[in-house]
Amino acid sequence: MLSRIAESLFWIGRYMERADGVSRILDVHLERITQLPEAEQSQELRRIMDVMGAPSTDENPDVGVLIHELAWNRQSKTSIAGSVNAARENARRAREIVSSKMWEAVNSTYYGLNQHRHDVVGTFRMCQWAAERISTIRGQAEMTMSHDQSWQFLTLGVTLERADMTARLLWTRTSGLSPSAETSWVDILHCAGAYEAFLRTRNGSFNDESAVRFLLLDRLFPRSIIYSLTHAERILEALDPGSRRMGFTNDARRIIGRARAELEFLNSENITRELPKHLNEVQAAVASTAEFVTDKYFTHEQESSWFGGVL
Repeated sequence: MLSRIAESLFWIGRYMERADGVSRILDVHLERITQLPEAEQSQELRRIMDVMGAPSTDENPDVGVLIHELAWNRQSKTSIAGSVNAARENARRAREIVSSKMWEAVNSTYYGLNQHRHDVVGTFRMCQWAAERISTIRGQAEMTMSHDQSWQFLTLGVTLERADMTARLLWTRTSGLSPSAETSWVDILHCAGAYEAFLRTRNGSFNDESAVRFLLLDRLFPRSIIYSLTHAERILEALDPGSRRMGFTNDARRIIGRARAELEFLNSENITRELPKHLNEVQAAVASTAEFVTDKYFTHEQESSWFGGVL
């Protein structure tokens, strides 16, 4: 496979997952922030934007700034519109590999963004629409692309970005300014599409510790961090089987495997208190893995990754 094609597929996966993750996070926080007292809004807006890697230079940002930076700014690859635009450009570069059905889904999503208003209500509806559209794109890729190396690079981008986005989602809860400004764990679970799956595993019981463990450590839920890291490790193994007899020479596989093992064998009585440390380690591992994948498989780094998290 040509290096430029592999690189484009990797970033299609990352950008589409990023657009999905940002839409979910903005969906759950936009309504909450507009209901906060005016004195708390600016501070909370800055916090959410910092967590999402889109810090504002405005000392007192309003909801309009949040909407622009995370939803509509096509010049920023942090926003939904910017991520969809970047995914479309990468799909265009890899047009000979991307299936016609997947291309049509990506292209129609790009043009469909223009049909939504840029106010609070329009953005709220767009976030729900974007999540649905990206699910359609994933389905088209799943059913119309051969699951060969091209599929592996696409999925590797998805899994790495998903681990990062779930970490950012958890950051938006752990770094709350005050009890009145905090997002509930019910909202966080709904944001990840995990609420019903979580309740089934807990037989209806609920507490903060169990919600954290589910999104961080559940091996069967596809949006949990441990699931994403495990899947990414398997793809890296398939791309470069190598020998396990003398350890790992593949730096990307070594880093992601260590991050996965540290979480999988975690033994903590109060995981909520230690969560910021684990989230920073996950995001650092994702950023380093993406760099090593770029160095090993791609001829140049044409896109920009992101890394963040606030203590």
